[in-house]
Amino acid sequence: QVQLVESGGGLVQTGGSLRLSCAPSGRTFSTYALGWFRQAPGKEREVVATINWSGGYTYHRDSVKGRFTISRDNAKNTLHLQMNSLKPEDTAVYYCAADQAPWGSTVKEEYADWGQGTQVTVSS
Repeated sequence: QVQLVESGGGLVQTGGSLRLSCAPSGRTFSTYALGWFRQAPGKEREVVATINWSGGYTYHRDSVKGRFTISRDNAKNTLHLQMNSLKPEDTAVYYCAADQAPWGSTVKEEYADWGQGTQVTVSS
């Protein structure tokens, strides 16, 4: 099991940017696929972006394409989500997650390890 710690959330105005980071505690996740998910109040947790173990394949949900970019640095054992042109509808708690399979999935149930979440609030 991998313990994950997110950072980088906060309050930003519409059109602003934030960069989320995630790192494992105590071990590497370089062979795992990773993902960012988010959950708004009263809504189900949804996938935002995923990345395979090498970083060579990524997925972004349609509503964030062109605005968000998922990336990883296996040498530094970190995962990032660069979020630009933020909108109020992006407001949610953002979670990073690790899937021990290397290829990645958009299905949250396939991710065994989760961080505690970081709040992103976009004001209008």
